[in-house]
Amino acid sequence: MIRLLVVDDQVLIRAGLAALLRAVPHIEVVGEASSGEEAVRLAEATVPDVVLMDVRMPGMGGIAATEQIVRSQPGTVKVIILTTFDLDEYVYDALRVGATGFLLKDTPPEQLLTAVATAAAGEMLFAPSVVRRLVEAYVAQPFPHERPGRGPGPGLGAAGLHALTARERQVLQLVARGLSNPDIADHLVISEATVKTHLNRTMTKLNLASRAQAVVLAYESGLVRPQNRAT
Repeated sequence: MIRLLVVDDQVLIRAGLAALLRAVPHIEVVGEASSGEEAVRLAEATVPDVVLMDVRMPGMGGIAATEQIVRSQPGTVKVIILTTFDLDEYVYDALRVGATGFLLKDTPPEQLLTAVATAAAGEMLFAPSVVRRLVEAYVAQPFPHERPGRGPGPGLGAAGLHALTARERQVLQLVARGLSNPDIADHLVISEATVKTHLNRTMTKLNLASRAQAVVLAYESGLVRPQNRAT
């Protein structure tokens, strides 16, 4: 059973999503929230597996709410951002604070259900190469981390990378380049299980909540640079 929290300030959208998901046998909608503040409270009270989070809401928006939820329940609650804009800056910021991925609000019901199951399993909702292109597009801009409204970023930054072993740094670099775990295993001539072990240790050391967040950190710390720059 997947426990789900639905967050949207528009009552018709929120009610429609909740009604659709309640009709699915393996999904339990544990709550509905109309604001970021309410989402944080309900996530703490109900501990859902997945949160469907609207990105633009009055008061505390979806990005700030996601950051609080992920920080208070690391590795437990997966957040899917709902947006009307494909690959916009809000999506980048959501990945940066630990969201698992994003969906457009006009996503067909069957894709929504697949996405919920994918997030609950701890996987990203899109190929690593999509995350890489998104990160490169924003990190390549001058001082992206200093734009108004942007928080301090994920993990421990460049200083935290010193806690990683040489192999863990290699794995993180390849994750940021968009390689899957099997691809990384082939590249480094190690087992896929070993790749997972290195990645899990890296995420623990850097206090990261998602693979997407690891990609963001790798670029923002300078461990990996956009392809249009010198590497």
